[in-house]
This record gives sequence, C-alpha cells and structure tokens, in this order.
Amino acid sequence: MTSGPGHQRDALADWLRIRTGIAWPQWSGERPISGVSARDGFRDFFTATRGGRDPQGTAQVLTALDLALADAEQGRTLTFTRMANWQRTVLRCDSVGFRDVPAFAKDGQERCGLTPDTRAQFEGCLSDSVQPNPPLPSRAARTYLDVLFFHPFEDGNARAAMLAMAFVLAREGVPLDQVHPLQTTRWADDVEGAADLAVLLGILISAAERRLSSGRQS
Repeated sequence: MTSGPGHQRDALADWLRIRTGIAWPQWSGERPISGVSARDGFRDFFTATRGGRDPQGTAQVLTALDLALADAEQGRTLTFTRMANWQRTVLRCDSVGFRDVPAFAKDGQERCGLTPDTRAQFEGCLSDSVQPNPPLPSRAARTYLDVLFFHPFEDGNARAAMLAMAFVLAREGVPLDQVHPLQTTRWADDVEGAADLAVLLGILISAAERRLSSGRQS
C-alpha cells in the first residue's frame, strides 16, 4: 500500500525493503549524440521553480549544478562527500554533514529513520549508480529516489536528488533538455511508481537525443 496523508511510516525502511526487488524496465536507448544541447533541462527546472521567489538560492543551486556536471565530466564517482560539497554551495554554508536525527518530509507525513548503518547504506546505494545494470534511466531514477528517501541532509534534499540525477546522466554523456515531467510526489513503498519514473526518464532521454541529432530543441 502506498503511503499517503495521515501515515508516518519509516519511508527509508520502506524504500530499502522494495529497492532490490523492483523490476526495473529494460531500455535499448540510443548512443549519446556528440554536441551540446541548447537547453539544459536541470538548469531550466531550477530557474523556473525557484528563480522568482528565491533568486539568491537559485544562483547557489545553479552553481552547485555546474560543480556536479564538472565532476561528472571528470568521471568521478558519486559519494556522500562529493554530494556534501555541492550541498555546501546550495545552502551557502561552510560545513554540511550527514543528518544525525530522523528526518521528516512531505509536511511531516513521512519519516526517514536513522540507524548507525544509515550513512554506510547510503554510500552503498550511491555506488550502485556506476554499475552496468540496470540500464541508465533506471540507475538515474533509483539514485534520485535514494537521495529522496535517505534524506541525507538537514535541508535541501529535493535539490540534492536532482543534482544527483543530473550527475549520473552527465557522467555517461547523456543530455536531458526537459525535467519538469518528472516532478510528482514520490512515495517510498511505491514499486510501480519507481519503475514508471525510470520509463519516463528513458522517454525523455531518447527524445532529447533525437532533438539534438536533428538540431531541434523543444
């Protein structure tokens, strides 16, 4: 049963319970097209969703996006330490650590638990992002959900999840010129929703590559 209003289950425990059993979709994909898209879907997303109400915060997350993309271009791996470096820029603070108390999300409807092993579990999940299976859209979707439900930071976890997704895609040279269709409420025990996110991400990747190869932008 998918969590909803009125429930305060341990979202992280729910996510870890279903994570290894999700039937991630297959994806034939297309070879990444050489060249640079005229649109950066992640940059457009952050600007559209935050720019009007928080210009300073938008500038900070866009700078963090640049850091994430530069790390991806260098072929670096995704670790908590690397994400914390981006998050220092997002939050404009000198030090960012792994949370040391349970976290709450969705206006308190969702609780993300904490055990002595939580950070190590998170690091292990992040390391899965570079494995060859499942296919790239599923790995990027899974990494995004990992960050959402581990909720590693005291603040800014939704932004951190988007940065992690951008990193996983960019590390393999895959463009994404649209991000907005991915945005909806995600529940930790929603097996079908996780797989559907990967399907949608695969569609957006393929569409972006076709537009880039034909010289058209949406």
